[in-house]
Amino acid sequence: MAASYSLFETAIGTCAIAWSERGVTSVWLPEPTNQQTRARVTRRFPLSIESAPPPFVAHAIDGIVALLTGEARDLTDIALDFDDSVPAFHRRVYDVTRTIKPGTTLSYGEVAARIGEPDAARAVGQALGRNPIPIIVPCHRVLAARGGTGGFTAPGGTATKLQMLAIEGARLL
Repeated sequence: MAASYSLFETAIGTCAIAWSERGVTSVWLPEPTNQQTRARVTRRFPLSIESAPPPFVAHAIDGIVALLTGEARDLTDIALDFDDSVPAFHRRVYDVTRTIKPGTTLSYGEVAARIGEPDAARAVGQALGRNPIPIIVPCHRVLAARGGTGGFTAPGGTATKLQMLAIEGARLL
């Protein structure tokens, strides 16, 4: 799949966003350098082209930037374009995860229950570990049982997850 992408500055560093005509396809959290962030984009989308974002992507960028400065932004109106490689179970997990408001959290088990599969907490964690659109699909808001951080596969690992939760004002147990 060919995609267009753009880098943009946030309070936590330079992020990247990719899109198709149908919606946002990916978001990347900051790498140590912009070149490393670009390299991650081109690994996922080898034919991608860096370009200025169209209005719907500029809207998504504005929301992400605001959210990462502590504004309680609702990003559920941003159109997403999951390619065919994203399984239906993951999409259900992402749909529930998108409903978690800034400053609040759910556990992996609570997300599993909300998708109607209460014994699938581990599978929820695996789906979120493959989330191609972090922040818009706020996987950082999903925690392990009893408030444990759980994992986080983005650059910086759980330190980045905790930083994002702190920016949003989430209280951890």
